[in-house]
This record gives sequence, structure tokens and C-alpha cells, in this order.
Amino acid sequence: MKKAILILFLLISIIGFTQGRKTENIIIVTLDGMRWQEVFAGADSILLNNSAYTRNPESVAKEFWDKEASERRKKLFPFLWSVVESRGQLYGNRQKGNYVNNSNPYWFSYPGYNEIFTGFPDPDVNSNDKIYNKNENVLEFINKQKNYSGKVAAFCTWDVFPYILNAPRSGIYVNADVDTLRFANERLQLLNDLQFLTPRPVGVRPDVITYAAGREYLRAYKPKVLYIAFDETDDFAHSGMYDQYLASAYSQDRMIEDLWNTVQSLPGYKDKTTLVVTVDHGRGDKNKDQWKDHGQKVEDANQIWFAVLGPDSKHLGEVVSGEQLYQRQLASTIAALLGLDFKPSHSVGEVIKTVIE
Repeated sequence: MKKAILILFLLISIIGFTQGRKTENIIIVTLDGMRWQEVFAGADSILLNNSAYTRNPESVAKEFWDKEASERRKKLFPFLWSVVESRGQLYGNRQKGNYVNNSNPYWFSYPGYNEIFTGFPDPDVNSNDKIYNKNENVLEFINKQKNYSGKVAAFCTWDVFPYILNAPRSGIYVNADVDTLRFANERLQLLNDLQFLTPRPVGVRPDVITYAAGREYLRAYKPKVLYIAFDETDDFAHSGMYDQYLASAYSQDRMIEDLWNTVQSLPGYKDKTTLVVTVDHGRGDKNKDQWKDHGQKVEDANQIWFAVLGPDSKHLGEVVSGEQLYQRQLASTIAALLGLDFKPSHSVGEVIKTVIE
């Protein structure tokens, strides 16, 4: 009798967990190394007016500066601070008591992406080397589920992502850096030509090529989960080019807006898609040139942020409640938005309840 009651209770819990869920598709976008400081306060006047970092401060100020932080951030991230703020959720403004952090102790890219997608801040994932990730990731998990097989894809600027997502084992399609786009689709074939012909100022294909390929793949092949990984913000920051860092952030916001408008124009995605935007790690403060860097030795480089927009996430706007969230919680939360329970063999962070309540 007790066993039957337990089974009934579990069934009710599962039904309650999935009942009423409107999300059928997930779009995930990451902005590599994008500081929360600019996301929530816009361009920094000290860095903007430093000629070592900004070649033409007057020109950049016309585009991105305002004396009010609320206006500066709108200039830099117009989509985040219009559509997402008015209809979604933004987490990580530490000035208002909302905290999001890496759980992994390394504070650079591979460990951060591992934590986002596996929910496990594995201490053994401690380099950016091209080593296939032994940990199961949530995209791999989703790809194994009924109605999702072959419907999960990732388009990434950085060429380490096939290893981070373990493409051979996971079975998901991962296109990274200048992987050839082998599709019988004219738009994708044109982008394939462009990626080999265009300049590569930061050593990898431009983010706009990565984005356009992901968007055209979405239109042509209708994946249910699409991941797009931008890279230029981190590259320009490491180079100390604050003007280009800002320009790339603005461009990425515009591409996210275009992607959102695209999914809202397609019958299978309109009002059935949740967008998650986040970052792999933070950066140092503006003092002592640390804004250019990250890693264990850079104070505050574990401070991150994320945003959510979709039919199952109530409007909270800029979240100002005092709480501590962690990157390791994103994997289980992404699965939960699809009504799935991500329980791999390794430990995983708990679902962020405010995202799906």
C-alpha cells in the first residue's frame, strides 16, 4: 500500500512539473567574457576615456554614453533593456543585491561552459585544451529524448566547442570556427563561402558569420534546441580594445534581437520558445588593467549574469531580490523549461524556481 501511494505521489509530482508548460523550443546564447558591469550599467567612463583602450573616445561616447546608467545600458544592450526587461528576467546586478557566480574555481572559458551545460563544476576541467568532455551535458541529454533526437544544434565561434560538448559522443550537430557548412541550402552555402573569404581580425571567424549560419540553419532545419556561442567580446577585452569590446556587445545584442524576431515569425516557434542568454565567466574590475583579464588570480572574475525570456517565465524584469544563484543551476533549469528532469551520473545544480514558476 505504501509503495502504491509513493508511486502515485511521484506521478502527481511529474504531472504537476510538466503540466501547463508552453516551452517546446530552447534558444541559448552566450557572450564570452561579457562583464555584468556593462550589462547593468553600460559603458564605463574611465575605460571609455582612456586612450590606451579607446581610440576615439568622443565618437564612442556619442554612441554609448549617457550620464544615467539606466540609459547607458539601453544604448549598449537595447534588446535586453527593452524586450527582455519588459517581458522577461535579468539576473546578476550585484549593485542591487542580486548575485550570480561561477561555482568552478577557475573562472575561464572551458570550465565555465562545462558548468553551464553539465551543471557540474568539475575540478578536473581545468584548462582550455581540446580534450573531449567526459561529463554528460544537458544538450546531449535533450537530444536523447523522444521528439528531440537530431533536433539539437550548436553554432560556435570558438573551435573548442566540439570538445566541450563532446560532439562525437553526444550526437548533436556542433559547427565551430570554420567548420564547413555541408547543407543543400543556398543561404548556408553562401555563408560557407563567406567564412573562408572574410578577414579574421581576432583569429576566429566573425561572430556575425556564426550567427547567420545558426539563424539559417534554424529556418531550414527547424531544430528544437539551438545554441549560439559568440566570442568577440572576450577577444577584444583581452586585447585591451574597450571600444571594440563595446561595439561587439552591441552587435551581439542586435543579433539576439534578430534571432528572437525570427523565432517569433515562425509558426513552430512563436510563443513556444524560451531564450536564455548568459556568459561563461566574468572579468576583473576597471582598476589595475584587470578588466582585460579573468581567471583564479583576478578578483571578481567569477561574477556572472543571465537573462531569460519565454512563455513559462513570468515577468520579473531586473531581479533585485537578494539571492545567490550559481552557474551550475542553468543546465537543470534549461531541461526543466522543456518539462525534463536532468539527472546525469554526476551532481547537478538545482532548478532556478523563479525561471519556471
